[in-house]
Amino acid sequence: MKTVVIDYGSGNLRSAAKALAAAGAEVTVSADPAEVGAAARIVLPGVGAFADCRAGLDRLPGMVEALERAVRRAGRPFLGICVGMQLMADAGLEHGRHLGLGWIEGEVVPLAPRPVKIPHMGWNELRPARAHPLLAGISDGAHVYFVHGYHLRLARADDLLAGTDYAGPVAAAVARDNMAGVQFHPEKSQATGLRLLANFLAWRP
Repeated sequence: MKTVVIDYGSGNLRSAAKALAAAGAEVTVSADPAEVGAAARIVLPGVGAFADCRAGLDRLPGMVEALERAVRRAGRPFLGICVGMQLMADAGLEHGRHLGLGWIEGEVVPLAPRPVKIPHMGWNELRPARAHPLLAGISDGAHVYFVHGYHLRLARADDLLAGTDYAGPVAAAVARDNMAGVQFHPEKSQATGLRLLANFLAWRP
């Protein structure tokens, strides 16, 4: 029941792996598409610009294809974190338009100018939009840690799992079928983040 964290040069991989291990995972960090294809669960972290992260995935021969087979066809549980969640979208608009994986309909757009600091950096309340196993035991208003200047503007409201408010609505978590993503960093979100990761490890979509 190995969980694989994909290593594609995006940084922050070890802290995500350590948090997953603390939540009970047998976890491996790997850039090998074969190992990703054989994983029971797959985690895609992400730090930095959308285009750079997508280019990092594309630089690993066979990785996008391995993800398509394991996640879309075989139905393995998948969790995207921060830019890893954004890569699930149709496209990202940071420094031009760049294609995402196309798993969740919508585009990654800049946080609109608002009377708060951009990028959004710090603790914010999580507001569940619907019941889901990933949110089991996580209360409405639990605080989680964000660092981002772009957000996923969903095309389908029913893909929203939880939101937050940062002088306007922001998608904090999304889910469809066996795929989920969080804009916040569970590995930096203390007890709430560990609970979400433990829920992911127990999830049977």
